[in-house]
Amino acid sequence: MSGSEFKNLGFIGLGAMGKPMLVHLANKLPAESRIHVFDVVEEAMNEVCSQYPDRVFKASSAKDVAQKSVTIITMVPEGSHVRSVYLDPSNGVCSTDISNKLLIDCSTIDTATSLEVKDHIEKYFPTASFYDSPVSGGVVGAIKGTIAFFLGCAESDPNIKRLTPLMEMMGKQVIPCGGPSLGLAAKLSNNYLSGVIAIACSEAFDMGMRSGLDPRTLAKVYAAGTAQNAICDRFCPVPHVYPEAPSSGGYKQGFKVQLMRKDFGLAVDMAKRVGSKNVLGEVGLETYDGASKDAKCRDLDSRVVYRYLGGNEDWLPKQNGS
Repeated sequence: MSGSEFKNLGFIGLGAMGKPMLVHLANKLPAESRIHVFDVVEEAMNEVCSQYPDRVFKASSAKDVAQKSVTIITMVPEGSHVRSVYLDPSNGVCSTDISNKLLIDCSTIDTATSLEVKDHIEKYFPTASFYDSPVSGGVVGAIKGTIAFFLGCAESDPNIKRLTPLMEMMGKQVIPCGGPSLGLAAKLSNNYLSGVIAIACSEAFDMGMRSGLDPRTLAKVYAAGTAQNAICDRFCPVPHVYPEAPSSGGYKQGFKVQLMRKDFGLAVDMAKRVGSKNVLGEVGLETYDGASKDAKCRDLDSRVVYRYLGGNEDWLPKQNGS
């Protein structure tokens, strides 16, 4: 990557995922690079701008970011936000000339909205390039720089050599998924599986613990056999089994249960649209819907589903005999 490749970069959306991704860019981009940021939360912008006063600059809108940047990354919660960021007639990215610009949306949204934005850009700014590129790995992965990018294009895409080095500053893996919206299809499929596994893990730990097993022993058993999975290994729903798991910090840091409910719902919708039979879909959605509305679970990491299902979180003092 040449030093001037990302001289003026835009970043829209400084939430739980976006902010750490931006921090990696601020730390790793060439010295002459400038990053123009926008978020609807003023405080989020002020925080990063004061942290990097000669590097990160506050913009007044998504349009302002687009006017000052050649490459723009967006990371917002839902399809409605993506539509607003890009297509708002007064302040959206597309309300100014974005010819020849590189646009990367890392949000996890429905494929229809992403394609709508892409089609609009292709129609009015044919020399601009828009990619869906949702990420996986959670807030912990975003902070550590270990997230994976699911890129909505083929390996032969002419921009792949520009996209990959930029993404590798923020994460570990870049996986081209074949074409427009297929990055999102891959992500929704991934989060469906992750969500189902979290429920299954919670139930499996609960039945084992109620039978008298130490959850640390159960974790070793799962890791040694065919039940091995990343949720048990690094995002264990039972507190204090894996120290760095969100559960061990009161489920405070991680992928919010409302976002899992959103993604799971999008995945179930996608399955219906493509004719896939998902026997666990409705019951999984019902579980995350209930957890996201439960005052004891809302705003916490999605693995709080263990709490929602009645799992024992205070096992450690009891096991130690205190």
